[in-house]
Amino acid sequence: MSVLDLAPVAATGSAGEALRYTTELARRTEELGYRRFWVAEHHNMPAIASSAPAVLLAHLAANTSTIRLGSGGVMLPNHAPLVVAEQFGTLEALHPGRIDLGIGRAPGTDQVTALALRRTMEGLSAEHFPRELADLMNYFSGAEPGPITATPGRGQSPQVWLLGSSGFSAQLAGLLGLPFSFAHHFSSQNTIPALQLYRQNFRPSQWLDRPYAMVAVNAVCAETDEQAEWLAGPAGLSFLKLRSGRPEPLVTPEEAAAYPYSEFEREFVAQRRDGQATGSPETVARQLGQLLERTGADELMLTTMVYDVADRIRSFELIAEKVAGGLRREG
Repeated sequence: MSVLDLAPVAATGSAGEALRYTTELARRTEELGYRRFWVAEHHNMPAIASSAPAVLLAHLAANTSTIRLGSGGVMLPNHAPLVVAEQFGTLEALHPGRIDLGIGRAPGTDQVTALALRRTMEGLSAEHFPRELADLMNYFSGAEPGPITATPGRGQSPQVWLLGSSGFSAQLAGLLGLPFSFAHHFSSQNTIPALQLYRQNFRPSQWLDRPYAMVAVNAVCAETDEQAEWLAGPAGLSFLKLRSGRPEPLVTPEEAAAYPYSEFEREFVAQRRDGQATGSPETVARQLGQLLERTGADELMLTTMVYDVADRIRSFELIAEKVAGGLRREG
């Protein structure tokens, strides 16, 4: 069981406050025994403060001691591979054996913002992704010597993962023999086909001798089903506004409940929640157990977007204390 955090920004708060809360959550989930704590790269989104994963991870690593820390993920089209190698090589050199580098091929933002990050259209197309990934891996390994040495980087390789929400990265992760993390939390209809592609295409490598799949899932756990549904309201509204081109910080559960949803919008939010985990510990245990049975995942990564950090922390506490021990992966 692991954690994916987006450093959610509350409508009444600030980005600095959101980052402090993420640090507090990292410390607490380490105490609770979660395996990893990842942060995601997003840009031009008022509700998410984790736009610079490498910087945030350095801070989190300095404030924790045992939990693995990583990116979920770094969006490679936004960056030169050498920069990513140096940043994560530095993290690995400072905190050996604790750093994960999850790599995605989407920009994690709109095309205008992606262009502002990259400053050129070159490299923004998905067709460049395999070559740029190969360059990144070579900076870590030095397998194909060239005129550039990543320092830190060469010899300080984090654990590299591929992330995906469709079949492309699943196949590539399998062919390269890398661990694969699927974004079930926003692409639940593609989960099973992508995991099948990953396992079918898997080739043993220097990193893995068998497939290793992680599934990221939205999880909101509270004392009762009703309370969990109430707490989950702001995240549903935030995603609705994002997809409508009106991104905003997280509102309170009261404001989310009072929002005048159209029938179409209610259906959109309901579909967004399909296959996720929301409810009491008993309900969440059943939902996560069903997800494990369907996917055969080796690891679950939980992401919890709720308004108040105390509710966020309590959700992870309840899952650690009342849910995790009863979960078993089939096979």
